[in-house]
Amino acid sequence: MIEEVQTVVISLPATAEYVDIVRLNLYGIASKMGFSYEEIEDMKVAISEACNNAVLYAYKHGNGVMEVTFEVSSDALIITVRDEGESFDMWNMADEAASLHDKELSDIQIGGLGFYLMQALMDDVDVVSEAGKGTKVVMIKRLNITRELA
Repeated sequence: MIEEVQTVVISLPATAEYVDIVRLNLYGIASKMGFSYEEIEDMKVAISEACNNAVLYAYKHGNGVMEVTFEVSSDALIITVRDEGESFDMWNMADEAASLHDKELSDIQIGGLGFYLMQALMDDVDVVSEAGKGTKVVMIKRLNITRELA
């Protein structure tokens, strides 16, 4: 039997005022799935970082839209944050974030800490950024259900 995946898609202006709406939707979906309070708080930080990247970097020269997709299955939540704005050099940021232990916080490139947080808080993070097509951040959090045998 193929598992049914339920999908929730939110399209909103890529401005800081709307990031809270994304966080509230995440809370509602993740709590219904059975994630713990701590896991939900971690996901809220990660999704905020992904949305903030769209807000801060994608649309430097005007207004734009970010699309957030929640894919709900029985054992995982897949969150995709997509924009159609300017792409950025994520790999440089990720390389920088990977070596944070040797640096002072003031030496970290803007944006690098956000990717480090996303990778630290989620089970999987994938970023695809294409010139002229925008950026897509896909984050996966698996549901760890411990079942006690009666």
